[in-house]
Amino acid sequence: MRRATVERKTAETRISATVNLDGTGSYEISTGIGFLDHMLEQLSRHSLIDIQLKAEGDLHIDGHHTTEDCGIVLGQAVFQALGDRKGIWRYGAALIPMDETLSRVALDASNRPYLIWKVEFNRDKLGSMDTELFKEWFQAFAQNAGLDLHVETLYGTNNHHIVESCFKALARALREAIQIDPRKADAVPSTKGSL
Repeated sequence: MRRATVERKTAETRISATVNLDGTGSYEISTGIGFLDHMLEQLSRHSLIDIQLKAEGDLHIDGHHTTEDCGIVLGQAVFQALGDRKGIWRYGAALIPMDETLSRVALDASNRPYLIWKVEFNRDKLGSMDTELFKEWFQAFAQNAGLDLHVETLYGTNNHHIVESCFKALARALREAIQIDPRKADAVPSTKGSL
């Protein structure tokens, strides 16, 4: 089974995450930031990755450290669970509508992390969460999971729908990229022989 557990303890946060890449999309998530919990639940459900994540952070300051560190820890867990990436499809893409919003994610699980972020908001907060922190989460997740990740909202006006469609598109693209290709389950999907 492709599973991993990662713990991170700093002066700012204490976070533990367990993932099962071959799960059913079950989750137990508690970050102390309600909207972030909701988005990570969407990520789990639509990627079929089981996620257990518990975070305690310095929310009396703001949500920055907790949000970023949740991306770091979850990304590291996915990285470890992927192992040598043998047999994965490697690439994934999704185009996800949510009412008036349409978002697109394309990714390469190449172990060459990069983030392209073309998402704009017209509000500073969703619930108690600063909208500028969503880019921080995606950056931390991509960097630590080893993903070349492109996220773009093509159009939309409702900020909740914009963010949620991005997380759901990530989930569906990730689900595609990490599944095992039965025709090449014994090979790393690269002419170099490693990722």
